[in-house]
Amino acid sequence: MSGAIRMTYREACRQAIREAVLADPRVFLMGEDVGRYGGCYAVTKGLSAELGEDRILDTPLSESAFVGAGIGAAMAGMRPIVEVMTCNFSLLALDQILNNAATIPHMSGGQFAVPIVLRMATGAGRQLAAQHSHSLEGWFAHIPGLRILAPATVADARFMLAPALADPNPVLIFEHVMLYNMEGEIPAGLAGVDIAHAAVRRPGRDVTLVTYGGSLFKTLAAAEALAAEGIEAEVIDLRVLRPLDTAAIMASVARTRRVVIVDEGWRSGSLSAEIAMRIVEEAFFELDAPIRRVCSREVPIPYAAHLEQAALPQPEAIAAAARGLVRPA
Repeated sequence: MSGAIRMTYREACRQAIREAVLADPRVFLMGEDVGRYGGCYAVTKGLSAELGEDRILDTPLSESAFVGAGIGAAMAGMRPIVEVMTCNFSLLALDQILNNAATIPHMSGGQFAVPIVLRMATGAGRQLAAQHSHSLEGWFAHIPGLRILAPATVADARFMLAPALADPNPVLIFEHVMLYNMEGEIPAGLAGVDIAHAAVRRPGRDVTLVTYGGSLFKTLAAAEALAAEGIEAEVIDLRVLRPLDTAAIMASVARTRRVVIVDEGWRSGSLSAEIAMRIVEEAFFELDAPIRRVCSREVPIPYAAHLEQAALPQPEAIAAAARGLVRPA
């Protein structure tokens, strides 16, 4: 694309943080190993030296403590970006996120805002084993008071942070670990994105594939394979997991009348289950076939590479689910 800027997802995240800190003296980043080490995925490499240790703060290994400190700073008028190394570790701060960040604006009758942004890595594929590899964003999407973002493209990784910081309520950004090394283009002239709507990443007429985050590119690969068979799949990137852009989902279902939901979370009690139920409630009579889901196997994510891949949604399984709806045996 003429004039487009090409960069990695990691660099897009880094530029977003750098720009935010330089633009607003209230903004700072803190978390485990974000300073001297440059972050466990090298997103913040070099930022401490450039911006100073008072703006890029290394914290003790205590998620509850530094997330709580971030909430306090937000209530006092700052705009903190708090990095939790992996979403598995965010459970150590769940009390702070659920009982403080998400509820204080409500319990104070709107007297206190909590404009905190929490960034965390999510997902599997890097052989980091069960304590570092799960996809728990669906759990947080259950909580009123939070906005949940799942940037899958380089453009979203680059530009979602600014509107998240402008939101007076807490925002959680889930960055899939398999995306950091991916390259993509930012269209010329693009200066921002919204944090409210889903996006159609590939138009189609035969079946809708709904997904988000790290599963987007597997889903696009499945759609490409289906196209070679004459099946045109529409791919919806949710982008925002709470509040869901239900209208975009229903509009696509009305066009294709078939839907497969791809979710790296576990199947039981998942985000995919919520989406499926909303389709049943709002668009049941638009459907020409049952709703299908492709999710992770209901096991702790294995360490062994072949078992890890077998536990995750893959393009072949996505294509098979869609094919079964369009051309049932």
